[in-house]
Amino acid sequence: MAKKFVVVDLETTGNTHGRGDRIIQISAVVIENYKIIHQYTSFINPGVEIPPFIEELTGINDEMVADAPDFSEIAPKIYKLLLDSVFVAHNVPFDLGFLKNELSEVGLPLANIETVDTVELAKIMLPEAQSYKLSDLSELVGVQHENPHQADSDALVTAELLLLLINKARKLPLVTLEKLSALAYYLKSDIDSLFTKIVMDKRRTIDDLQVELEVFRGIAIRKKQVPETPILSQKVSFPKTKKEKQFLFDNSKNRLLLRDGQISMMDTVNEAFTTNKHAIIEAGTGIGKSLAYLIPALYFAVENKQPVIISTYTIQMQDQLLYKELERIKNIVPFSFRATVFKGRRNYINMLKFEHSLSEVDHHYDTVLTKMQILVWLVQTETGDLDELNFSSGGQIYRLRVEHDGWFYSQEKDPWKSRDFYLHARNQATNADIVITNHAMLLADAEKDGDILPHYQYMIIDEAHNFEKAARKCFGKKLEYNSVKFWLGRLGSLEKKQLLYKFEELIVQRKLKPKIPSEKIENALSQLEVELDDFFLILGKLLYNSVHNGKLTTKHQLRITKKILESRSWQALQMCAERVYDFHRCILRGLDNRLQLLKEQYKELSESERAFLEEVNSFMKKWQLFGDTLKTLIIRPEEKEVVWVEGDIRALPNSISMFGQPLNLATVLSDGFFTKKNSVVMTSATLTVNSSFHFFVNEIGLNNDSAIKKIIQSPFDYKNIAKLMIPTDLPEVRGTVDDQYIEEISNHLIAIADATEGRMLVLFTSYDMLRKTYNLVKESEALEDFVLLGQGITAGSRTRLTRSFQQFNKAILFGTSSFWEGIDIPGKDLSCLVIVRLPFSPPDDPVISAKYEEIKEAGKNPFSTHSLPEAVIRFKQGFGRLIRGDTDRGIAIVFDRRIDTTTYGKAFLRSIPPVQVERGEIRDIIKAINEWL
Repeated sequence: MAKKFVVVDLETTGNTHGRGDRIIQISAVVIENYKIIHQYTSFINPGVEIPPFIEELTGINDEMVADAPDFSEIAPKIYKLLLDSVFVAHNVPFDLGFLKNELSEVGLPLANIETVDTVELAKIMLPEAQSYKLSDLSELVGVQHENPHQADSDALVTAELLLLLINKARKLPLVTLEKLSALAYYLKSDIDSLFTKIVMDKRRTIDDLQVELEVFRGIAIRKKQVPETPILSQKVSFPKTKKEKQFLFDNSKNRLLLRDGQISMMDTVNEAFTTNKHAIIEAGTGIGKSLAYLIPALYFAVENKQPVIISTYTIQMQDQLLYKELERIKNIVPFSFRATVFKGRRNYINMLKFEHSLSEVDHHYDTVLTKMQILVWLVQTETGDLDELNFSSGGQIYRLRVEHDGWFYSQEKDPWKSRDFYLHARNQATNADIVITNHAMLLADAEKDGDILPHYQYMIIDEAHNFEKAARKCFGKKLEYNSVKFWLGRLGSLEKKQLLYKFEELIVQRKLKPKIPSEKIENALSQLEVELDDFFLILGKLLYNSVHNGKLTTKHQLRITKKILESRSWQALQMCAERVYDFHRCILRGLDNRLQLLKEQYKELSESERAFLEEVNSFMKKWQLFGDTLKTLIIRPEEKEVVWVEGDIRALPNSISMFGQPLNLATVLSDGFFTKKNSVVMTSATLTVNSSFHFFVNEIGLNNDSAIKKIIQSPFDYKNIAKLMIPTDLPEVRGTVDDQYIEEISNHLIAIADATEGRMLVLFTSYDMLRKTYNLVKESEALEDFVLLGQGITAGSRTRLTRSFQQFNKAILFGTSSFWEGIDIPGKDLSCLVIVRLPFSPPDDPVISAKYEEIKEAGKNPFSTHSLPEAVIRFKQGFGRLIRGDTDRGIAIVFDRRIDTTTYGKAFLRSIPPVQVERGEIRDIIKAINEWL
């Protein structure tokens, strides 16, 4: 690879050169001998107007380029710069493609040129980065990015990023670099030349392995760290008085603020643990509840030598507890302690499977990239937790191959046992005072009678409002068309040379005689594929025929009711499912028989063959699960289970999924937790309705009168920092929403956006309404200089959309479902929250409709018993997005007039902290916003 790199960034009027888009700014940074020696930057007159959105994004306007040269005037200089160099860009296909087109138009066609894409290189060298956008990467690696979306700043940052990534690569062990170099040949840019050069340089010197690393079986990994057992020099005693607690906080390095609400919560948790009682605590925003439950939990765990389990709903919360809150507590409590995160086995990498996969020749891009990411990650990770990695969608498929799911042979025979990440994590958890896990793991442990987590009697469930939802998912079942087809493809016929072919090859080599011949398995597989196609065809027809209103635009759901169970269509589906199940069992028996035969030949098998059998065993578990799910959902449906089908009517059968969930979880949760544990503390900011825990308690099955119940109000002065506004000139919402209503709320949103200058989160209760509103606002062109971000419309995860929202001054984020909770946008980035509709669950949702039927049969009112309290809690969560700190100021606007015009509307207003409420037509609302902000 040439020693000269030219890092290029373009700003353009749009994404497509062929449609008349043109360059408005170009910058090229020249790097020689790994040092920046020159930067050339120029505005370019595109000959067309710069669109408002591009002006808002880049800060470049028509006036700035009016006297700039045409591209043809600077093209020779650009062309000369690029000759005999490596072209570098953050997303090479765009910048190089656009530049080639422009150069070609002025008679300077750019021939073959070596490239390095810093997006691709960053994915390899920074496998744990949450985002690979240039602004996010610059923040991650500590490079100052003064003017994002201006070519001079972007090119310079990309150049500095390139040098940082190259330097990081040079520090990798030689054994890692050699593997990366071999794999890099199959990447999209010419990174293989870069790695080859680094390997050659490395071989010329003595490669001293860093002291924290080791090379085991040809792979460089970080050595496992086993923390020392803390030695207590004094008796541990919980600080009971306010003065004692204040002393702890005052003597911490950070001089943390101790709030009255925090004191109350600390005392409540301590009381629950020391008296062996359960507790439910609603802790308002700003109390500092993590510290408030962690401190008493630590004192109790260390003093009583009893581990305390902390369970959260999200991975982000787990990380925050371990890496932020517990680090702060080290400076507060006067003793040392041990804390760890422990997840399900499948979260950890299986090194034997990974080692085996490295020896396979696989040119698939996502597989190659993911292998490279893991190789770099292994010299960094202390946990082996695959959630640390940012996988592509294709990488997620490869992940399934290398995740841990136990051993086919005993763990004693695994050559990687001494370095096994799951066993290490389990050992850490067994010896920890605080074990942080997630709701799913906690529930799985309960289902398996405590076989997964270390034995415990005391636990804290944070984000407890999601516990019932997590349980529903954990104890539920799912059958997906795409997933079934994926595992079928993974098995493959003998002709396709996938897993079955390799397995059969091993059987023939070993001259073994299975009970079920390969021809019978091959035939069963062929028949299974035919029957499966029929099965999903019948299921698709069932779904299609249930659509009466002609709407084929959105995902449709069909609950399997008693009437459907008695229909001919269902009987045909059941018969088809039974045939599928028979062929499935034949294949399962054939594979299992072969596995047992090969198990007896352990000593004769090579290590790669043993690793392959571990992979077959993993496949068998997935295959078994498919059969069991088919049986319980279709062939012998369980009573008291809600079963439904869903899919996009426009994309049948590919979009079809089938679900089954227990109708009532109260008994399951009660038996699994509250009757077996000494003390369970459940906490969240949103657990009550009208100051009562009644709804939450019923949902989770905590029928215990002795349980401690505590409501701790937020310390924020809401009356002076927040306002709630209700426009009176919108029509009332009744049932379904028509296009006229969407047009009216779109006009209101445009007016509000102008007044607040963006910084606005708009919460919807349906994706269909979100999409229509987003499109109307965009098509109106009234907000051309605003950045509009729509969940499910703008590419990216919830985290990525939230980050993008925070990066622009004039931004509007349209969200539904998950955006009602869990996103944290403090300060001026969010100053306006719009709630479009009160968040009632749709009555035709399968689980909701089944619950309503059960409530009616019990002689109760489904609306007041379930629908209203659930919506109130959801409303509280949505409102909670607005004020995240005591210096925040903001406005919440509710478009749904039912909050004023119905008797139940008061329940929503009473559920939020006391704020000023204003009502009026939109012009009055706009005036009030201007005065307030």
